[in-house]
Amino acid sequence: MGQESANQTWISEFILLGFSNDWGTQVFLFALILAMYLVTVAGNSLILLLIRLDSRLHTPMYFFLSVLSLVDLCYGSSIAPQMLAHLVSARKLMPFPSCVLQLCVSLALGGSEFFLLGAMSCYRYVAVRHPLHYTVIMDGGLCRGLAASCLVTGFLNSLMETVITFRLPLCHDVINHFACETLAVLRLACVDISFNKVMVAVSGFLVIMLPYGLVLFSYASIVIAILHIHSPRGRRKAFGTCASHLTVVCMCFGATIFTYLGPRSASSEDKEKVVALFYAVVAPMLNPVIYSLRNKEVMAALRKLAEKLR
Repeated sequence: MGQESANQTWISEFILLGFSNDWGTQVFLFALILAMYLVTVAGNSLILLLIRLDSRLHTPMYFFLSVLSLVDLCYGSSIAPQMLAHLVSARKLMPFPSCVLQLCVSLALGGSEFFLLGAMSCYRYVAVRHPLHYTVIMDGGLCRGLAASCLVTGFLNSLMETVITFRLPLCHDVINHFACETLAVLRLACVDISFNKVMVAVSGFLVIMLPYGLVLFSYASIVIAILHIHSPRGRRKAFGTCASHLTVVCMCFGATIFTYLGPRSASSEDKEKVVALFYAVVAPMLNPVIYSLRNKEVMAALRKLAEKLR
C-alpha cells in the first residue's frame, strides 16, 4: 500500500489517446463525426419543434419521445464537440474538472435514456392492453412524474458512480479513450479496484437490466394481447406501433450490454471505444430517423410545418 501511495500522482489534466495517431484517419473521423453530430442536432431539434407546434402530437407517446430527443441531444453534445476538437488537435488534453463533469453528465443522460425506454414500454403496454382507458391512465401528471423519475434516477446513479471513481488515487494521466469513461478512468488507479468493478456491475444491473427486464415483460404481454386480436389488419397495426420503439431498444440496450456486461478480452479497450462511439454519436442520430420515418403523424406534422414556411 505504501508503494501504491508513493506512485500516486496529483493530476490537473488528462491526456486522451482517442482512436488513432494517423492524421488521415483523424481527418476522416472528424468529417464523419461532424456530419453525424449535425444530423443529430437537426433531427432531434426538429422532433422537439414538431411536437411543440402540432397539437395532434400532444399525447403521452410524443411527450416521452420529446424527452428522449432532448436527452439524445444533450448526450451527444456532452461528448461530440470535445471529441471533434481533439481530432484536429496535436495534444488531446482535458482538465480534471472537465473530465469529472463529462463523466457525470454522460452517465446521467445515458442512464436516464435507459429508464425512459423502460417507461416508454409501459405506455405501449397500456395502449395495446387497455386502449379504451389509455388517455385516462396515462394522463399528463403520470407522464411527467415518470419522466422526472427517470431523469432523477439517472442523475443519482451517475453521481454515485462518479464520486467513487474519482476518489481513487490515480497513478497515470493518460486515458486510452476518446472521452472520460468509467472503465477507462478506473484503469489509471494505483490501488485495487475490485470494489469499483462490483459497483459498476451493480450500477449496470440497475440501469440496464432492470429497464430491459421491464421492456421484456411489457412486450411479452403486448405479444400475448396482439395474438388475441382476430383481425390480421389489427395485428399488423398493433405490431407497427411498437416497431420503432423496439428497434431503438435493441440498438441501445444491445450496445451497452456488450460494453459493460460482456466478457473481458485483450481487445476490450478498442471494442469499448467503438461501441461507445456508436452509442454517443450514431444512436442519437438514428433515434429521430427511426421514430419519424415510420410515423405518419410526425411526417404529417412535418409537411404541415413545411407548408407554413412556404
